[in-house]
Amino acid sequence: MAEPAGDVEALPRGGFRCCLCRVTVANKPSLDDHLRGKKHQHLENLRSIRQTQELRSVFVSGFSKGTPASELSDYFQAYGEVINVVMDKDKGVYAIVELQNEEMLKNVLAQTNHSLGGQKLRVKPREKKDFKKKPPRKQGSARQQQLNPEKLAQKLCEADDVDAQMSLMVQLFEFSESERRLRDLVVTLFQEVFLEFFPGSAILPFGSSVNSFDVSGCDLDLFLDLEKAKHFQASAKGSSASQDGANPKLDSQSEDSLLSDVDLTTATVPEVLELVATVLQKCVPGVHNVQAVLNARRPVVKFCHKESGLRGDISINNRLALCNTRFLQLCTEADERVRPLVYVVRYWAKQQVLAGNPFGGGPLLNNYALTLLVLFFLQTRSPPVLPTVARLRELLDDEEQTTVDGWDCSFPKDSAKWDPSRNKESLCSLLAEFFHVFEDYDFSGCVISLQEGQLLPLSTFLSSEVSDKFKIGSFNLQDPFELSHNVAANVNKKTAQRFQLCCRSAAKYCRSLQYQRKSTKGKIWGLVRLFQPGNLETEADTAGELIICLPLTLAALPSKSPEHHGGDFHQLGFQKVCAGVAFVLRDVLKCSCLETQGFGEELASNDSKKEEEQSETKNEPLAAGFKRSLDDGEEKDIFSPFAKRPRTEALLPSGENMTWDCSVWHHVWQGRRRVRRQLHALHPDPKDKAALLELEAKVSEAISQQKGEARPVDPLLRFIVCAQLDVDGTPGKPDTHISLRFTPVPEQAVAFKEFFHFLQHFLPRMVEHHLASQAEPQVQ
Repeated sequence: MAEPAGDVEALPRGGFRCCLCRVTVANKPSLDDHLRGKKHQHLENLRSIRQTQELRSVFVSGFSKGTPASELSDYFQAYGEVINVVMDKDKGVYAIVELQNEEMLKNVLAQTNHSLGGQKLRVKPREKKDFKKKPPRKQGSARQQQLNPEKLAQKLCEADDVDAQMSLMVQLFEFSESERRLRDLVVTLFQEVFLEFFPGSAILPFGSSVNSFDVSGCDLDLFLDLEKAKHFQASAKGSSASQDGANPKLDSQSEDSLLSDVDLTTATVPEVLELVATVLQKCVPGVHNVQAVLNARRPVVKFCHKESGLRGDISINNRLALCNTRFLQLCTEADERVRPLVYVVRYWAKQQVLAGNPFGGGPLLNNYALTLLVLFFLQTRSPPVLPTVARLRELLDDEEQTTVDGWDCSFPKDSAKWDPSRNKESLCSLLAEFFHVFEDYDFSGCVISLQEGQLLPLSTFLSSEVSDKFKIGSFNLQDPFELSHNVAANVNKKTAQRFQLCCRSAAKYCRSLQYQRKSTKGKIWGLVRLFQPGNLETEADTAGELIICLPLTLAALPSKSPEHHGGDFHQLGFQKVCAGVAFVLRDVLKCSCLETQGFGEELASNDSKKEEEQSETKNEPLAAGFKRSLDDGEEKDIFSPFAKRPRTEALLPSGENMTWDCSVWHHVWQGRRRVRRQLHALHPDPKDKAALLELEAKVSEAISQQKGEARPVDPLLRFIVCAQLDVDGTPGKPDTHISLRFTPVPEQAVAFKEFFHFLQHFLPRMVEHHLASQAEPQVQ
């Protein structure tokens, strides 16, 4: 598709920007899709109309102030038809007169003397201006500006200590009074409408809007309680069945409701939700984008409210959420440290890409899971800050027993009955201890129980009654009341490990003076550095190392027994995996990948030139991932290639360390899914591992050629990869894997992380496919 001249500009590091729509896209296919889209086409048509109007319009001034537009229109009617007259409403001293065509414009401009009401008019061509898209008005822009990361960092640095920073987080993120009133009005509106259609029903908010952990702009979660509506329907049907006992009031209400169309007692949840969606869409003023999501664990109807800008959802079978909401409210009432701690942990997790998922689904922790994790931490302090659910039930009166959906949801509804905590730790100390506690947790080997306030070993938990329905995963966090529900069941192994790693790095940072004391030199301190995305993600933060572990799978191991190969059994597997890593980087991702010496064990060589080069490095073999020392007069570039040799399949390492110097020339990690779909349309789906690798190589090649240019002079990214064979585990059951340590150029460390996150998923999968494709001919 041809690009409109001046509308699209190529970005220095790849991708494109549409100047008309102010949109940035990653690659050429995405750009073509954008240019064909409704938004771009609409702005193009609007610009064309504006430019046409400019070509046939004149600028008129000099008339008396207060002259109506009709007089100007009548004057210029003498030259032809006048399409429109736009007056200067502020001062009334000029006007834009749009004429019928350009020929008429020429006739008007050819006349040098124009006058109206005794005043000489100044008439000239309309000034031509560049067409610009007006940015949409944003509601609550001042509030959003307050939550901007830069503004937030500035405000936090002005606080006196970490405790003050944490309290400030609550003040900045919680609802304003106007936002609370707005949500109350929306709930009242919904209540009035649904009462008309479901007499006796009630709309009850739950979740972040009311559980004391509200954040400005969060969704509005609503529960439609239909219990009384069911009783009303039963009464209405009973009265209509018996004419003698008929109730005129019930009959008249049932005629105006929808209860005559559906039996709430026998109707399924999807059927009722479809009816709720119809009411929302057709009967609630200002509601749009209504969508019934029926395949979720708790089916809901999603909606948007135009006037308030609120998004939300309505459920009809989530009464347990009301109990959870009240429980969280009471926890905040019991101790004032709960809210600041939860707000900080939530925001930290979001900044480290551990929580929050605006597109739905995914392996990240949700806010409810993070909140329960903080409550569990406070239950396990010594002395405890919060009591366990089991302890709360000991304080119950008989009339407070509550059962919901078969689960015991009993707890004192008045926080005054809770035992006050004797724990006096500061917020600063509690946050540091939170990270310290969870940095070594075995999330997959136990279940976190808020009911008991302790870790339940899997062996013990699996023998319990609720274990059959509880989804065991990489992160096991039990709901305090619905005991068969794993709140973090969606979290995968990668996210659980990253959570531990981030906690470990955060705990290390919290031991520093930079966290504990305010900087006297105006530097960032306290929570600010903790919130920086990815800044504390790895243990090797100072060295800039990033690690990917590859298991030594059966496909990589030699077909014969270990006894046949002696001590080289694992080394031969290591060689095959290294060959696979080099193949994926070089042939699949189209990176430059040169094997180097100087890291790990020296490769045997009798070449005098290599010996001379090794003498320049002082004959010191370096540990994996460490930089070699440089003399004062030597150019300080750790990526200057030394002792390089071309990578071939015949030249495999004989030791247990291997290093490559790699360069990335194109954004091969961006837009792969779209390009892959396009290639699928041209070619059938791959039938084997080799065909899949070939397809991925074609995707990389297509991305590399999107600009139609040769390879750039300088690479986008440059990094060192060091492979090392590691054997851990217990004797007899070793855990053998290969660690790939990535060390980017220091000034590219931030840009490299996006590529590294792509490699974390892509590289192990492609290496496994490569090993399997190499083994397939042997099987046949």
